[in-house]
Amino acid sequence: MNFLDELNESLRTKWKFKQPMPIQSQMIPEMLSGKDIVAESPTGTGKTLAYTLPVIQMVDGDLPKTQALIITPSQELSMQIVNVIRELVEGTPVTVTQLIGGANMQRQVEKLKKKPTIVVGTPGRLNELVREKKLKMYDIQYLVIDEADQLLSREYRVLVKSLIEAANPGRQLAVVSATITDEIELVAKQLMKDPIRLQVNSDEIPNSGQVVHSYVKVDERKKTDILRGISALSGVRALTFMNNVDQLRMKELKLLYNDAPIAVLYSDMKKLDRQKTLEDFRKGTIRILIATDLAARGLDIEGLTHVIHVDVPHTAEQYVHRSGRTGRAGADGEVLTLLSYPEERDYRKVSKGIKTVQKVWYNGQLIEGNAKTVDDLKKAAPKKSKPKVKKKK
Repeated sequence: MNFLDELNESLRTKWKFKQPMPIQSQMIPEMLSGKDIVAESPTGTGKTLAYTLPVIQMVDGDLPKTQALIITPSQELSMQIVNVIRELVEGTPVTVTQLIGGANMQRQVEKLKKKPTIVVGTPGRLNELVREKKLKMYDIQYLVIDEADQLLSREYRVLVKSLIEAANPGRQLAVVSATITDEIELVAKQLMKDPIRLQVNSDEIPNSGQVVHSYVKVDERKKTDILRGISALSGVRALTFMNNVDQLRMKELKLLYNDAPIAVLYSDMKKLDRQKTLEDFRKGTIRILIATDLAARGLDIEGLTHVIHVDVPHTAEQYVHRSGRTGRAGADGEVLTLLSYPEERDYRKVSKGIKTVQKVWYNGQLIEGNAKTVDDLKKAAPKKSKPKVKKKK
């Protein structure tokens, strides 16, 4: 039976895709049957709908209490999920609100007094509201941990576990991510009851676009210049990653000085500044957005042509998550790494098993080839004739 037949009429009428993605076909029936789930599927393959549709169906909008909680690692991802849910619950009694850091806490408390059916939020703010006895976790029957590889890592694990353990003992828990390591799976299972493990690989995705993984060998000090050059290329919209917030801030100063169509996104920015930056990027006013992993987690930006690694990621999982921002929903894309000599060994590790292509930055263009290609191009380029200087008599 098609899982759409199990959804109520309101949700069926809002389904606007020709065919479901594999993770949706697998996950929705299992969630509707009440199972705890560990789900792994590449980025851009429909995981948000795979859990929001059953959650919306299972909650009761007429009950004056918060029944479902979706935890995410970033403000932007929380807002994105809230927008998806608002569209799906339009015309029904189901309500949703977001509880994120960086926003006015008193306003969030006022929203909680109205008993929203579903809450989406970040771990820090959620725990604050629980401690203040403003968010009643005992009422939570349905819990989703999105980007679980990050939220169940050591950095967030204590906060997230405390939220899960405070929920109703009969809760249903779903854990989703593009990558689920053995450690994360073990932690998840400790918090679950007979969980089902779902896994979708990239070769199972229908109509998946072609994503090229390329690299350019470059001196560390020239990375900023190449970014500026790429931002001038026609049609480029790139999400760019750096490992370190301090380095990102230094890049920001250098790029803004030269008035390039580039902006930065990091977790310490004010909420309104972050929203405006993302809005400008989506509109195309900004061509390249430089971010840390935390700031860019789960962002779904339509028409993204490139992901650029200014720094080589620390792990293969990081490389997968970053790279998955482009080539979404069947579109083509390119993952470009600006590779300094000291980073070559790390790049080989994180990109192991992926076909990579070397490119060169020459004369304001990305060209497939290597260092010898540049020498050949220089030799082939017509030499500028020197102006003749008349000798004085």
